[in-house]
Amino acid sequence: MAEKLKGAAVFGQSGGPTSVINASAYGVIKTALEAPEITNVYGMAHGIVGLLNDTLYDMSKEDPKELELLLNTPSSALGSCRYKLTSEEDMAKILEMFKKYNIRYFFYNGGNDSMDTCNKISEYMSKSGYECRVMGVPKTIDNDLMGTDHCPGFGSAAKYIATSVAEVHQDAYVYDTGAVTIVEIMGRNAGWLTGASALAELSGSPPDLIYLPELPFDMDKFLSDVEAVYKKKNKCLVAISEGAQYADGTFVAQAKTSTTDGFGHAQLGGTAARLAAEVNKKFGVKTRPIELSLLQRCAAHIASQTDIDEAFLAGKSAVEYALSGGTGKMVIFTRGSENGNYKCGIDYEPLSICANTERKIPREWITKEGTYVTQDFIDYVLPLIQGDNNRKQENSLPRFANLKKVKAQI
Repeated sequence: MAEKLKGAAVFGQSGGPTSVINASAYGVIKTALEAPEITNVYGMAHGIVGLLNDTLYDMSKEDPKELELLLNTPSSALGSCRYKLTSEEDMAKILEMFKKYNIRYFFYNGGNDSMDTCNKISEYMSKSGYECRVMGVPKTIDNDLMGTDHCPGFGSAAKYIATSVAEVHQDAYVYDTGAVTIVEIMGRNAGWLTGASALAELSGSPPDLIYLPELPFDMDKFLSDVEAVYKKKNKCLVAISEGAQYADGTFVAQAKTSTTDGFGHAQLGGTAARLAAEVNKKFGVKTRPIELSLLQRCAAHIASQTDIDEAFLAGKSAVEYALSGGTGKMVIFTRGSENGNYKCGIDYEPLSICANTERKIPREWITKEGTYVTQDFIDYVLPLIQGDNNRKQENSLPRFANLKKVKAQI
């Protein structure tokens, strides 16, 4: 067993939030506060930026009942950022902050780019000879992190998308007049979320066509596909990834886009509107573009209890692994079964494997025509959306965590 390391722990959230990211925060914070080796637990204000700016919150000052409400509070309670570590000055400043607060445990909750941040800090501390155990806690609705069977946040977003598409189907088919409805779903290079719209078929209200960024988009084929469905049904419901792109790598929506985020990624959006205009121009039928947008990642009212439980487990396991001597790893989920039922397991992968890489839908999980997903995909997602959360309410509205965010003092 590794020698016990005594010192403070710091936790931060990064990148786009999810409806269960705070369940992971609660897993880290609760477990760290209960660990005798950990002398203080700090939260970074807006991720790594808070550490660089010396803005940390003392989590021991929070009401335990408010902390527990993090389980059902969407978005990033401590604030997020999209900041890429690129300079020696940044790394030196982080080491300075670690020494100032005697931080010996670092936990960072995020996706691909956040794992890159985590990996850089782990390598720098090792090179500097400063003992600090660094752990990544996975998070992304995109479900595109390498090394893990699935990601916290994906199950709840998938449940929201499948439910919303089923409800839109009911509305889109209500009139006897012809119409084409196009639903734009998040996903830059991986189509896990868009594929999840297929689960709406389990309620008898599926999309007619699904387009994923794993396959090149062809406008002529798309229009032909829509025409074929429309002629048969006098309706057509399409689900498409915001990251749909042509064979040359150009995004369908990119012509109207010049904005990028802090990691240099193009800010997408407008794919559905663009395609609706093309359909209307080609066939002269009524079209309706729908962009689910931020609702996909903050709809805690329909979060999967399985997702909440697993998100908490990811945070808890990260702390337990670090306390046992582990470092330089990201918590990952494995998939097993118990009495024929889905069971989630925990393991750990090197941060270097998880950083800056994307896991896409296997080609065999997409139909030969490229316009839908297979049963294997549905079987993969279905266990992750199970269970309804019994969140606390006041006045029939959700009661979210109200943190005091007391600034840490030395």
